[in-house]
Amino acid sequence: MSIHAIVLAAGKGTRMRSTRPKVLHPAAGKPLLGWVLDAISGVDADRIAVVVGHGSDEVTAELPDGVESVLQEPQLGTGHAVRIALEHLDGIDPNDTILVAYGDTPLVSAQHYRRLLDVAPGHAVVLTTVTPTPEPFGRIIRDGEDRIVGIVERDDCTPEQAALTEGNGGIYAFRAADLGEALDRIEDHNAQGELYLTDTVGILADSGLAMTSVAADPIEALGVNSQEELSVAARYLRRRINRDLMESGVVIDDPERTHVDAGVVVDPGAVLRPGVYLRGSSRVGAGAQVGPDVTCIDSVIGSDSLVWYAVVREADIGSDCDVGPYTSLRPGTVLEDGSKAGSFVEIKKSTVGAGAKVPHLSYIGDASIGAGANIGAGAITCNYDGFNKYPTEIGAGANIGSDTMLVAPVKIGDGAFTGAGSVISEDVEADALSLERSPQKHIPGYARKRRDENKLSED
Repeated sequence: MSIHAIVLAAGKGTRMRSTRPKVLHPAAGKPLLGWVLDAISGVDADRIAVVVGHGSDEVTAELPDGVESVLQEPQLGTGHAVRIALEHLDGIDPNDTILVAYGDTPLVSAQHYRRLLDVAPGHAVVLTTVTPTPEPFGRIIRDGEDRIVGIVERDDCTPEQAALTEGNGGIYAFRAADLGEALDRIEDHNAQGELYLTDTVGILADSGLAMTSVAADPIEALGVNSQEELSVAARYLRRRINRDLMESGVVIDDPERTHVDAGVVVDPGAVLRPGVYLRGSSRVGAGAQVGPDVTCIDSVIGSDSLVWYAVVREADIGSDCDVGPYTSLRPGTVLEDGSKAGSFVEIKKSTVGAGAKVPHLSYIGDASIGAGANIGAGAITCNYDGFNKYPTEIGAGANIGSDTMLVAPVKIGDGAFTGAGSVISEDVEADALSLERSPQKHIPGYARKRRDENKLSED
């Protein structure tokens, strides 16, 4: 017996108030649909078909290899969506199991899908249920012998049905033949004028087929239909990520204020302080201390490095580095082991050699800084002439004086010095001192004269 999964992802998501297809909205670093497909991949389904509609091209483009798309056009309800998916998955054995899920339910775990499928053999349908039930859920209807005999969508409930506390979580497992027969009998006599998948439950019950349920926590079955619900789902996903990190040995001071995306790797022994945002494909090494207040996007922070009060984007920070506070590392920045980028420093597309320091108040762009070099306060590379960018090379052990302007293209040799306040526009040979200053003028009595002139003007 094989398992085939159908994921319903055709909805527009009107309440999201967004041009982006609902299932592609990101939560904790991954689209809603991505969370669902990742969880379903854990049940070893032979085929997975995603029913697309609104934004079909965008959704299909995001599907991983091996996942099939089925266009629902027009969109006539969930029952119609499953019917066309079954037609697409032709050649299914009647005894195969069909798992039906929704692309906007990112909190349903792989474990929960497995529990559902473990119960499915021998039953006509297995539903996830929640109790007590939040308002939006449809209600599970049972008879006097506690058998499931139907599901009523919330908008179609009578007051008595709305008061029931067992709700429909929206995840199903059917025997393929039973599902196909029930779908052929559903009608659109409901508040929405649609073909409801939920109606198959009553049809199968009338046929005398056995049904059962698997209970889930209400939050796990949360479907995302608004920006508020998206934020709730993201919060719970972040909690799962942080819990797993802490169980692996990562120290997180304040999990509620620590945001780690699904694709981020944090090695055991790292420390995450409050206000940390680790995004995209970032990685943090063992012993590193990140935060407070760090945004790190698609970057590497090496082992035993300290990064605090900083923005790091597409940068590579080596081991034992010191970054911050109030530092911006832009794309293409490489800090080699033991280097420093200090307070109010901005570095872009540059390499800072091992043990080199850019301690404070500097801009470094399109530059290479040799090992052990030191960049004085306020020194900058003048890399842009309004039309093109040019490189600056600073040799190993060089010392760039405070407030030096390095006008690129320019090379500073190994061990060379530049004098504070200089504008360096020519290459400096190794071990030389280069400075550029106007002679200092001294005018005795100038300040007294200005004060006297000012006093006369006030009189």
